Amino acid sequence: MINPIITLIDNLSITTTKAQRGGTRFIALPSLPSLSIGNNKAISSGDRNSSTYRVLIRQMPKNKLLSFIVLLSATLIMQSCSVKPKWNDTTELKKLLDSGKITSEFAVQQAIMQAKEKSDLNVMIHLDEENALALAKEYDQLKTEGKSAGTLHGVPIVVKDNIHVKGMANTAGTPALANFNPTEDSPVVKKLRDAGAIVIGKSNMHELAFGISGYNYAFYENHIGVRNAYNRDRIAGGSSSGTGVAIGAGIVTAGLGSDTGGSVRIPAALNNACGYRPTIGRYSQAGVTPISHTRDTVGLMAKTVDDIILLDNVITNQQSEVSQAATIRLGVVQSFLANLSPEVKKLWDVAIKKIENTDIQIVIIEEDYEITALNQQVSFPIALYEASGDLKNYLQTHNIDLSAAELAEQIASPDVKGTYQGLVLPQKLPTPDNELVDAKPIYDNAMQNVRPQLIAAYQKLFDDNNLDGIIFPTTPVEAIVSNDESSSLENFLLYIQNTDPGSNAGMPGLSIPMGLTKDGLPAGLEIDALHHQDDKMLRIGKTLQGIID
Repeated sequence: MINPIITLIDNLSITTTKAQRGGTRFIALPSLPSLSIGNNKAISSGDRNSSTYRVLIRQMPKNKLLSFIVLLSATLIMQSCSVKPKWNDTTELKKLLDSGKITSEFAVQQAIMQAKEKSDLNVMIHLDEENALALAKEYDQLKTEGKSAGTLHGVPIVVKDNIHVKGMANTAGTPALANFNPTEDSPVVKKLRDAGAIVIGKSNMHELAFGISGYNYAFYENHIGVRNAYNRDRIAGGSSSGTGVAIGAGIVTAGLGSDTGGSVRIPAALNNACGYRPTIGRYSQAGVTPISHTRDTVGLMAKTVDDIILLDNVITNQQSEVSQAATIRLGVVQSFLANLSPEVKKLWDVAIKKIENTDIQIVIIEEDYEITALNQQVSFPIALYEASGDLKNYLQTHNIDLSAAELAEQIASPDVKGTYQGLVLPQKLPTPDNELVDAKPIYDNAMQNVRPQLIAAYQKLFDDNNLDGIIFPTTPVEAIVSNDESSSLENFLLYIQNTDPGSNAGMPGLSIPMGLTKDGLPAGLEIDALHHQDDKMLRIGKTLQGIID
């Protein structure tokens, strides 16, 4: 009866050692519990290695051997179906990868599987499955040799499809650029890849990054637009829609977006993720399809502030961890609490109470230091005027055989096409009477006079009240229904109400999860800080996330 059992085990692809020892057959198996059949000890621990038992098959009656086969088969089935470790964020995933509890290939496989299973969210424009898995296997081989690919060894990420990744098309979410393949990584992507991150693909976005809904007519399956991770009938937020949803839906734990007026923080808030817009200039903006060189920046999106800090350290070449903040004084400017939906207000009130129950000092500020009025004079004039020249320079710099007008003609989303053809390319701005005027004088005034005043107003706000930061709901409302009206000007202005002013001043901002509404929709809380106070802001954000969670 022994030989048939050996054959059965061999057919189950179990490593065997066929060695006769006084009529006894030894078979090396994966980690198994000690199994006993009546008075006959069928399996006992051996000394082969820490994860292997030796199966000792003695002469048994037929019924005992059959029982042994049943128990052995059940054990093998349980092992093959065993649950692999799970992770909620990049920091947890990194620990599992570093310890060898999971492989890079497994982590990438899980991300790709999730992306495919949730394709109805329209998260990805391009999924680079073959190359991502091949790279993961390379990294696993390095691991067996006692080497590492870097700080982010084997961590799968997604990159917004307006940020260059060598080997992948960079569409910027618009049909005219579908065949544009950059010859090198953007500097930020290169930093992450050099540290061992694996880009599994390019994430979907509001077309040309010019919107807050993610309702892109160009790239979708079944229904238009990137959809919210918590409710497929709601908007994802934008313009870094796909990256936000990929994190909120558990496809990846981190990724890249870009932020002009809220495009990282808005989708982070609406999908229960963290979104970080750095001070202008902290990250290189090279290799990114632009809107405005004054306002644009690459940004980070992840599950936790710890994850943001981890990736930021890689990009900025910092080595030390950011510790918890000590004494903190935060301002609440009342004008940033306008137009709150009832559900967002409830979440805000709860968050504030939690914060007030700590040593953090909350300062209520009635005056807004003319921030709202100044911002209105710089926001559209800068973005709409610079978008024309910046796009033309981008096409020329990267040898894209396409004029800006030809690109605009192929824009799929009506809201974006109307903006480019009616305002951006002719460099016009609408008056309150809906007349179009030359944008150049208004732009010049905004850059030379009003924007400096906006920056000074923020400085005075912080100085007068001795603040470390200001906090407010990232968006006044939760995610609205995803449809043709999602991208209306009214909705656009509502969602950027709080994220836009700091963007125009070039300040850093960080959105963290604030909780879920009664309908299960996420909302975010944002902290803004003064120029180059990113590290302090991240410390505060880490503290606040711990309090609110």
